[in-house]
Amino acid sequence: MKAFAQVAIPHDDVVKGRLTMDVFAADLWQVVNGRAPLDYQDPDIFFRKTYMTKNLRNIIEIARDRLEGRSGDSVIQLQTPFGGGKTHALIALYHKAREWKVKTAVFDGSALDPEEVRPWEEIERQLTGKVEVMKGSVSPGKDKIIKVLSENSPVLILMDEVLTYVTKASGVKVGDSNLGAQTLAFIQELTGAVATIGNALLVLALPTSVLEHYDESSERAFQQLQKITGRVEKIYAPVEDDEVGGVIRARLFSNVNEREAKAIVDEFIDYAKREGLLSEEEVPIYREKFLRCYPFKPEVVDTLYMRWGSFPSFQRSRGVLRLLSLVIHDLLDKNVPFIRLGDFNLSNDEIRRELVKHIGSEWDSIIAQDITSGDSGAKKVDDSLGSSYRPYNLGTVVSTAIFMLSFSGRGERGASIKEIKLSVAHPELHSTVIDTVITNLRERLFYLSDEGLFFTNQPNLNKIIITREESVSEESILEKEKELLSKHISKHPKFKVYVHPGNSSDIPDTPELKLIILNESRPSEEFLVKHGEIPRIYRNTLIFLCTNEDERDSFYLYLRKYLALISIRDDKGLRLTEGQRREIMNKLKSHEQREYEELRKYYSKLYLPSKDNLKEIPMGIPTFGESHLDDEIYKFLREREEILERLAPAVIKGRYLINDYIEIKKLYDAFLKTPGEVRLVSKEGFIEGIKEGVKNGLFGFGYISDGKVDCRWINETPTVNLDEGEVIIKPELCTKEVIREVVREEVETVPSKELAKVAEVKGAEIEVVGYGERYLPKLGLKIKVPMGKISEVVRVIRYLGGKFNKCSIEIILRASDGKLSIREYEDRVIEALKQEEIEVEELDEDS
Repeated sequence: MKAFAQVAIPHDDVVKGRLTMDVFAADLWQVVNGRAPLDYQDPDIFFRKTYMTKNLRNIIEIARDRLEGRSGDSVIQLQTPFGGGKTHALIALYHKAREWKVKTAVFDGSALDPEEVRPWEEIERQLTGKVEVMKGSVSPGKDKIIKVLSENSPVLILMDEVLTYVTKASGVKVGDSNLGAQTLAFIQELTGAVATIGNALLVLALPTSVLEHYDESSERAFQQLQKITGRVEKIYAPVEDDEVGGVIRARLFSNVNEREAKAIVDEFIDYAKREGLLSEEEVPIYREKFLRCYPFKPEVVDTLYMRWGSFPSFQRSRGVLRLLSLVIHDLLDKNVPFIRLGDFNLSNDEIRRELVKHIGSEWDSIIAQDITSGDSGAKKVDDSLGSSYRPYNLGTVVSTAIFMLSFSGRGERGASIKEIKLSVAHPELHSTVIDTVITNLRERLFYLSDEGLFFTNQPNLNKIIITREESVSEESILEKEKELLSKHISKHPKFKVYVHPGNSSDIPDTPELKLIILNESRPSEEFLVKHGEIPRIYRNTLIFLCTNEDERDSFYLYLRKYLALISIRDDKGLRLTEGQRREIMNKLKSHEQREYEELRKYYSKLYLPSKDNLKEIPMGIPTFGESHLDDEIYKFLREREEILERLAPAVIKGRYLINDYIEIKKLYDAFLKTPGEVRLVSKEGFIEGIKEGVKNGLFGFGYISDGKVDCRWINETPTVNLDEGEVIIKPELCTKEVIREVVREEVETVPSKELAKVAEVKGAEIEVVGYGERYLPKLGLKIKVPMGKISEVVRVIRYLGGKFNKCSIEIILRASDGKLSIREYEDRVIEALKQEEIEVEELDEDS
């Protein structure tokens, strides 16, 4: 799409920034006295920049017919809402009257002082150059008026701001009456006089909105004016609502390429239909409005005229033109195809002032805090959406559109999500991203109402929460951290657990496995080698869980907000709405549900004693479905064989029975004391391995005394107490007759669980030596996984990943007995997987 400034060419005054309010201030009296800006003073420029509405054209034709004595109404009343083009129509008639060589008298009630000027005298002065017939403070009467008008016909009398004059004149005494009452009498006489003269016309501009009336007396005067003129006048509205866009375009743009404008509008309409932003019924109406308003989106004109225009202080004509000229000037170097509400640059002082002056100066700081400052919530949302969306500044654009839709003199506030999408949508963007933007803005803005999509000058729940967060002490955060750690230790932990010990003496030097949770990124060596002031003996029993420093800030922000939410919930004196209380409870519930995940992201590094001091093992992301630290760590280390529930007899024999015998208590003590050695959950797992090895004949069991070994058991289950002097012995030292046979071929065909069995051959014992296990070079499994068991599959996959260099997963996911919208399927399923670079192949429903 082309930039709007290449399709709709702005007038030079807009391009050059000559944008003071007087450029747009239509002032009939200034035109009469030759002091108006050139745009109004010069008839050629005036009509070139004037959009000839249907009614304005009609008014000019009626005036010409009347003044030429053919036909037409003798009195025309221009009555539109404030700023609806009344004065512009009067200026148009003034220029046309001069073109037609018709005498004209102009009365502008806002420009004249009732103490000095009487309307009848001013009219006679302008028509004759002197005041003789209608001189005096009392209305001259119908006959005198007819005399003056007849002698100067054809004659056009233009009266603007009559109500303003009557209101002021009511304070000027005239005998027992006042000048205001005399003026009303004059208007009545004047309407009768022009009706008797065939080529005389009176045109009055009267307001319709009570917002323009000053007090009760003014309201009464207004009613009297309407009653007086209502007998003979015809009421016209120079600008209909559907012509506003054309009026704006004519004043601000010198030329619009309608063909290119139509191409841009049609492209947007097609996009809006695809995105569900416009229904088939809405399309033709919206297209017509957009074509009339281009380069402005229809929402821009509607919002300014219908919402902001309802403020008493907002002048619909000059106020809108001034504001939009500033917006155009600001966007000239921006490559935007059309102008949206979200394109109003609230960082621009002039644009912001044009808005803030109608709603209150406190909005300057609110706009800065939420929308325009470098650290505002909107700017944070801009940055949070990723590089592909960053050029569109969607946080700023959407929040600006919401701001523009937040105000009305009639009390209207905000808009629906669909209306906001239509206001800010761009054909290059999927409209669903706006949902994400709005969600993020709700989380980050301080003055976006909790009750709807509109701004308020009262802080919202986000602001309340942030304020509470600032009062949360560091001590309470650390207390909450320890509380959560203790909460997420199971009632029957697999290890002895010690949370945030102060020093090494807080960790007992005992044979049991111990999980030490430290609020540090790495354990100090003191914990490993010392127990207080003495050396630590059982070093291999220590397991350290430490923090990931990259997650520190995130975790403490989470805790700070968690505590702030609890504080708000428990504060009975805080006056929250029901909606805000529900939102607090929802946020608290979300924080409670995230407890374990946030805790585990922060506490995610394990350290185990090793030959080289300590070995670091990152735990990665939290295990799905887990909620206890000790349980997850236990399963994690068991999968990696860093801890063992039992020691296999073959391992005992192959790795430790190097000599003829070995004392098993010393062996077990070595496991406990030597960093990097086998780490058993309990001594029972070791004893069971000894018993099984003896029963299966892998080694014998006995005692050593005075250097002599006495083998007591082999091929049967011994009694093992793990006492001093208990030994395991090579099997050949435990039998009187040993027949060695190598049975590799037979063994490799036997299932693994049978490998340790010893056969009998003619009453003699056979030692199975050199036996081996079968190995799988590759494997493939098709698994059906019930919900809730996914974590078990993940553990198996991790295990296989350590055994095979190439390990990939293909998942067939089937779901039924429910429903999912197409949009949810595309956005929440397919798009989410693709963003993680996961290949997705969609299956036929019947496949």
